[in-house]
Amino acid sequence: MELGFSTMNTPDDVRPDVLGRELEQRGFASLFIGEHSHIPTSRRTPYPGGGDMPEPYRWMMDPFVSLAVAASATERLQLGLGVCLVLEHHVLDLAKSVATLDLLSGGRVLFGVGVGWNEEELANHRPDVPWSLRYRAAEECVGALRACWTDQESEYHGRFFDFDPVWLLPKPATQPHPPVLLGAAGRLGMEHAVRWADEWFPMDAALGNVAKRVGRFREAAAAAGRDIPISLVTFGDPTPETLHGYRELGIRRAIIGAARAGWDDPATTLPFLDRYAPLVAELA
Repeated sequence: MELGFSTMNTPDDVRPDVLGRELEQRGFASLFIGEHSHIPTSRRTPYPGGGDMPEPYRWMMDPFVSLAVAASATERLQLGLGVCLVLEHHVLDLAKSVATLDLLSGGRVLFGVGVGWNEEELANHRPDVPWSLRYRAAEECVGALRACWTDQESEYHGRFFDFDPVWLLPKPATQPHPPVLLGAAGRLGMEHAVRWADEWFPMDAALGNVAKRVGRFREAAAAAGRDIPISLVTFGDPTPETLHGYRELGIRRAIIGAARAGWDDPATTLPFLDRYAPLVAELA
């Protein structure tokens, strides 16, 4: 099982190039960066973790620029979107950004996608997408992206995404396209992961009984004739026993760092990596 790291990617965090080098030197396989283009000040949508929304959410930098900076300072580190809110981008611009990052990094992109948790944030980008249909729209968006990455003359015709043939070049280095990891833990998200994702990418805390939910997902995937790898985002500071348990479940990669102790204090980042670095070889 691979071990990766997730960061909130604020100006106060360890710079992406420095962080990338430190991760690679310790043997970590990947760096995952999420995104929020903005946070609506109305705050009508409650923070899903309960209580006040943590301050770093207001300061998240652009993940594509940051991952490009990390790519320039590393050779092997996988570059993860964790997750990209695909409905908050113009689909052709997004296709170009992913393809360029993958090409220039030598095929290192892991394209984590999600639908987000903030209803007003989505409405600011796509008032035509009802909140209740966000998963369906995301499925269309990924279909359109795959067409852009694989077809020499790319076109897509759906309810939410519709364009006639275009040349969208260059294509990604990874063929047929970078893997699409769907970050979703609920019933609907799991159904969509079975239908169209290359990997399932939930947070462990959202699953409850991880082993039971992983088993159910694999049963659903098998019924659909698919064998879908699973990556897990860990919440808090997982114990070595927890991570070894995920390895025994056949999890492809575990991404640590989300909601870790001291997550809003950059001074704790490298000590955190040092604490988990000895596990990299154990879990491989």
